[in-house]
Amino acid sequence: MARVAVLGAGSWGTALALQLARNNHQVTLWGHHSEHIAALDAERMNARYLPGIAFPDNLALSDQLAETITGSEMVLVVVPSHAFADLLRAIKPHLAERPLMWAIKGFEANTGRLLSDVFAEIIGQQHPHAMLAGPSFAREVAANQPTAVTIAAPDATLAESFAGFFHGSAFLCYTSTDLIGVQIAGAVKNVIAIATGIADGIGCGANARAALITRGLREISRLAVALGGEVETMSGLAGMGDLVLTATDNQSRNRRFGLALGQGLTPAQAKADIGQVVEGEGATFDTWVLAEQHHIRMPITQHVHAILSGKANIEQAFASMLKREIKTEHA
Repeated sequence: MARVAVLGAGSWGTALALQLARNNHQVTLWGHHSEHIAALDAERMNARYLPGIAFPDNLALSDQLAETITGSEMVLVVVPSHAFADLLRAIKPHLAERPLMWAIKGFEANTGRLLSDVFAEIIGQQHPHAMLAGPSFAREVAANQPTAVTIAAPDATLAESFAGFFHGSAFLCYTSTDLIGVQIAGAVKNVIAIATGIADGIGCGANARAALITRGLREISRLAVALGGEVETMSGLAGMGDLVLTATDNQSRNRRFGLALGQGLTPAQAKADIGQVVEGEGATFDTWVLAEQHHIRMPITQHVHAILSGKANIEQAFASMLKREIKTEHA
């Protein structure tokens, strides 16, 4: 079994650290807040995000980044997308040849760049890397409930190698070489989840929710293909699977964010109530920039962007969507 460093001690990082520990790896979970790490170590659980799920003996805690990296054979990064580049710069002097993967669904903040492009710029395209994606709520993974994910890497052998760290127990891994498509799907599904949350918050009903999910998947597919992704990825775990999960279940922060907006809260109030990063807010602005740059029709994204940027209220946005002309479904 391997020694694995998990960088990021939030709910998702903790859940994946628990899965790695279940597979008998020696896991060190790192966080940059010393007080938070001390509390996790003292309580032997993440009481704030995953209460009641105890840490096994082979899961250690650390706030020492260099020591955590140099003591590992594989590095897993699980931080918000806006922190990805800075963390890569911090670990680069200590990384050496250790393979690195991330479990982050978003773009680089304010640029809209794929995280694989950020990785290539800072660490290098030839360094072994992969991404974990798919329908996977932290609480259910931590509790060892059945979950299936996609591990995407530049080649199939590398993807299978990374999948070997996680596959086991109730956690199933499928592999992909469509790193671009998996990243687009993982980021933009959060935008569509906000839209479905808003629709449910104002009482639009199940028909509207299904329509938003279906047409939202079409938007994701158009953008993914334009950026070099594969359309087949959109019907898989990282595409349809993650979108359905995030848009329909209230464990999703992005859906809850949309629900709160639909019920009259401001974005700031909604985020304060959730108490964790809502990746879909930033992803909405980044997705809209990409859509404009590549001339991709993304009307749902356009209207969520208008709401979040204050260019339209919710009533205006939904009235505009309902005025759309007849179009061929698969265009």
